[in-house]
Amino acid sequence: MPNKIQKNKAIQEKYASFNCLHYIDGEYIASINDTTFDNINPVTKDVIGKVANGRKADVDRAIAVAKKAKNGPWKTMPLNERSKIIRKIGDLILENLEILAELESLDTGKPFSLAKSLDIPRAAYNFHFFADYMISTSQESFQQDDVALHYAVRKPVGVVGLINPWNLPLLLMTWKLAPALAAGNTVVMKPSEVTPMTATFIADLCTQAGVPKGVVNLVHGFGEAGAALSESKDVDAIAFTGETLTGTAIMQASAPSLKKLSFELGGKNPNVIFASANMEEAIETSIRSSFLNQGEVCLCGSRVYVHEAVYDEFVNGLVEKTKNLKIGDPFEEETFVGAVVSEEHYNKVLSYLEIAKEDGGTFLTGGQKNSDYDGYFINPTIITGLTKDSRCVREEIFGPVITIIPFATDEEILEQINDTSYGLAATIWTSDLRQAHTIAAKIETGIVWVNTWFLRDLRTPFGGMKSSGIGREGGAHSIDFYTELTNITIKL
Repeated sequence: MPNKIQKNKAIQEKYASFNCLHYIDGEYIASINDTTFDNINPVTKDVIGKVANGRKADVDRAIAVAKKAKNGPWKTMPLNERSKIIRKIGDLILENLEILAELESLDTGKPFSLAKSLDIPRAAYNFHFFADYMISTSQESFQQDDVALHYAVRKPVGVVGLINPWNLPLLLMTWKLAPALAAGNTVVMKPSEVTPMTATFIADLCTQAGVPKGVVNLVHGFGEAGAALSESKDVDAIAFTGETLTGTAIMQASAPSLKKLSFELGGKNPNVIFASANMEEAIETSIRSSFLNQGEVCLCGSRVYVHEAVYDEFVNGLVEKTKNLKIGDPFEEETFVGAVVSEEHYNKVLSYLEIAKEDGGTFLTGGQKNSDYDGYFINPTIITGLTKDSRCVREEIFGPVITIIPFATDEEILEQINDTSYGLAATIWTSDLRQAHTIAAKIETGIVWVNTWFLRDLRTPFGGMKSSGIGREGGAHSIDFYTELTNITIKL
């Protein structure tokens, strides 16, 4: 093992006894059949610990507990009291920031500095935001002349299944868990089998904060666990973040019970550099939108389009900065690119590099694994010379890989932007205000950033079109999903 990852090895040893059990009815428990699987550190390829392998029986047990608890004290608790508990969960996350960031980095291979500055603080803020938001919302009421008064009553939807991905494990889990609890629901969480540790840790933080036992439950496992959650007639809603094929399978499994669904799925997001762009800002931010978290962010701008008038300037600047990115031990402060999350994903990303070669792509940086380390490291890769029909341009690679294509006119770029089955996010760089408004309004996507990226106000709608999702999250959109409305009419 190279000495270059000594810090990661030291942190790995620190959590050598951290095994991930299910969390059901306020207790950590093993699987019914007592089987486990290995949790692998993608940086060292070592086994970090064991994870309980949940099957249908384990999921059914968690659902039964959540169903029993859904009409209990959590649902009937005064709103202000529930809000205080939800805020306390956020406080406990911040109190355990260092531990959670270490666990997140070990599980995902991402830089510890990123987990500590972004993932964990944002997870805490998700609870703080909804603790405030839940006590400031109101319901509709309408007076129909002197005939009747109509008003709506909001109720929790019931038992909610939360199925989450491996790229931002805690941040995305709490993005769903916080509003689900704020609305008074009970939950069964199913984290990715690749990244189980922070979900395991936070489950008990909820109980410590004062959430009644049985309200928050967690089951680890593979596809069987997710399928059991989706199929159950006792689960009233499923919120899922992940790739599109899994979303399709969840929809099929959920159809017979007609449960509510919220999907935030894949993206192949355009990053468009117009001739009037502030080039320094565009290049600096594009480094982040291309390679942050090893490119394993659904919002990354992996399809980069550059106006021909500034093509050379932008590409040369981006290549220079990319070559200076530090790849290595996630626990080294200067590391910007860590390891991708698993062997399976590592091989998937590498397979796209072979496709790019076959399609005649030119590699300006990267194009191969990083041989300085034993783990799943891939060098940040910039590819030019591909056509719009290349699979590397059309399909979600979800790694440190971007393609760059020049364009000449607004009409041309709009056609290329929208020529995709995805529609999650887009970024455009321009100093022309009219162009910004006109292009942004015509992009078939859920989110458009103008002269920025990854800037969020949690009150705003978040989600995608086409194969990138169903529904929206954030503020009122989250509360709407996690509640049901009853309209009451009083005749005057």
